[in-house]
Amino acid sequence: MARHDIFVTYKDGIFDPAGAAAKRALENLGYPVKEVRIGKFIQIESDADLEGVTEMCEKLLANPVIEDFRIESVEEA
Repeated sequence: MARHDIFVTYKDGIFDPAGAAAKRALENLGYPVKEVRIGKFIQIESDADLEGVTEMCEKLLANPVIEDFRIESVEEA
């Protein structure tokens, strides 16, 4: 059994409305920030291999038109 940590973010050039709102709020609080990007973190425990988890991301967990994803897999003892 492996744990798969999946990080989903907007592709470069795609407007991130939640990130823009967080940036404005941080600036209003006095924090000087250049950019804020907000994404999703998904954790799956499965016997699926990297190819299978990639397929899960492409079909359901991420929108490949506007989002990128990164998978980090950890074998559990």
